[in-house]
Amino acid sequence: MPVNQYVYFALSSRYTTAAEMTAILGLEPDETTVRGSRTTDPKAIPVLHRWKVVCREPGLRVDEQITRVLARLAPRTEAIAALARRLDAEEREGPSAVLEVVRRFNDEPGPPGHPDSRDGGTPPNLFGWHLDREVLDFLQTTGTVLDIDEYDMTPDHAED
Repeated sequence: MPVNQYVYFALSSRYTTAAEMTAILGLEPDETTVRGSRTTDPKAIPVLHRWKVVCREPGLRVDEQITRVLARLAPRTEAIAALARRLDAEEREGPSAVLEVVRRFNDEPGPPGHPDSRDGGTPPNLFGWHLDREVLDFLQTTGTVLDIDEYDMTPDHAED
């Protein structure tokens, strides 16, 4: 069963932009979302600015992807914690820091040679994963919530 997955850490705010978060943390994000940037007509405004560090490397278990993300964040843990507390106080709508795991089961396999492809190679086992003490300490210190989204992408054959 093919599994496509990725992990990201994000800081979100209605008021503090991703550029301001970058300046405060001294760390460049992999992706950003700018509030109000998705569409111009109708004037839908995305709810939040978002600053993200992402691992989309195929063939890694979730815990390995998390380790890669946290390796980049760990030197800035105290700055992230301080910024998350500030954003939480401004927003008053819940945690501004999230560690997100997104997994899609039965998704399309990758191209030949991709770790999730069906080209004769043995794909890695991506089903088991865990959070070690270092990860849990980071989540606790920074006030980060863990959000796991899992999707079954099996086509609905009832319509065939």
